[in-house]
Amino acid sequence: MANIDFSNRLNTNHKTSLSALETKIHIDITLLILLIILAGVGIFTLYSASGQKIETVWRQVFYLGIGFLAMITVSQIPPRTWIKFSAFMYLCGIILLLAVLVVGTSSKGAQRWLEIFRFRFQPSEMMKFIMPVAIASYFSYRSIPINIKDSIAAFLITLIPVVLISMQPDLGTSILVFIPCFFVIFMGGLSKTIIISTLLILAPSTVIFWKFFMYEYQQKRVLTFINPENDPWGAGWNIIQSKIAIGSGGISGKGWLHGTQSHLNFLPEKHTDFIISVFAEEFGLIGVIALLTLYVCIIARCLYISLTVPTLFGRLLAGSLALTFFVYIFINMGMVSGILPVVGVPLPLISKGGTSLLTLLINFGLIMSVYTHRPMHGTTS
Repeated sequence: MANIDFSNRLNTNHKTSLSALETKIHIDITLLILLIILAGVGIFTLYSASGQKIETVWRQVFYLGIGFLAMITVSQIPPRTWIKFSAFMYLCGIILLLAVLVVGTSSKGAQRWLEIFRFRFQPSEMMKFIMPVAIASYFSYRSIPINIKDSIAAFLITLIPVVLISMQPDLGTSILVFIPCFFVIFMGGLSKTIIISTLLILAPSTVIFWKFFMYEYQQKRVLTFINPENDPWGAGWNIIQSKIAIGSGGISGKGWLHGTQSHLNFLPEKHTDFIISVFAEEFGLIGVIALLTLYVCIIARCLYISLTVPTLFGRLLAGSLALTFFVYIFINMGMVSGILPVVGVPLPLISKGGTSLLTLLINFGLIMSVYTHRPMHGTTS
């Protein structure tokens, strides 16, 4: 009861908590400042991780500029517009994913891209923000907590793009598309009975999934995660070198641009998936704690927004995207430290990126949109 009263008080003070400037420009200033600081840390880290290649840094700055512009643009669009066009966005996304399987461009054994007039893009990345919008919109006109019928329907809506993406094959992205949708369903009041029953059904099916649905390279990643020392010069090399880099940083690190594992090219994918290893080696435990504190501040701000938004759609969307942001961080850091299998998830706003940066910042634009606009008629709860 106390939690409900606390949430009600936050909702009552929603308008007064927004400054006149934020209401006018539809930008959450606090969140924007935190994101800019994090992006700045990423630029300095990438400069070191890339071997001090200034062209790599300028490319990152370019993508960040596009991403922040997209974030600001998205934040200007009222939530009612996202709800209105969510079904259309979902259908367009499914059509593009089907097109990838038929006429998509292949690279390194995977068919994940579409090329239109020499412009190459990855439709699966678009689904990272389309899907939570679609599921949150689906629940916005339904009673909460959701019933079994609505939860099953939401899972089926989610599984269609997840299966299509996994067929490319791209297991990592399919998981990242599923996660925000699961959080929307979970926050919608998914019952414990359904969760426990689903886990009991999925547990024995992992053997079938391993044997018939996982590719050989995916199985190899899992086996390497279990014991990387079995193949220290092959599949286990990445994670072993990553652990060495993290450990060699000690408490205070070796200093910016003075990491040995990265600059002597022992560390693979040092500017993308394993960039936190570079950061840990150069800035040590103190630097990692500072970076984690910055991440926590961003997540806390987004969760606060999800509590203060007076609409069901806004609460579900902002809350799910905040938790998904946490999952991105957890997976990347768990991956490079050896507590999770390597799945190719970049560290948000730190790793080198293009489409992934754009998608991430669009998500923050959605959070700002539901926070700074007036409540939508018919969607409050």
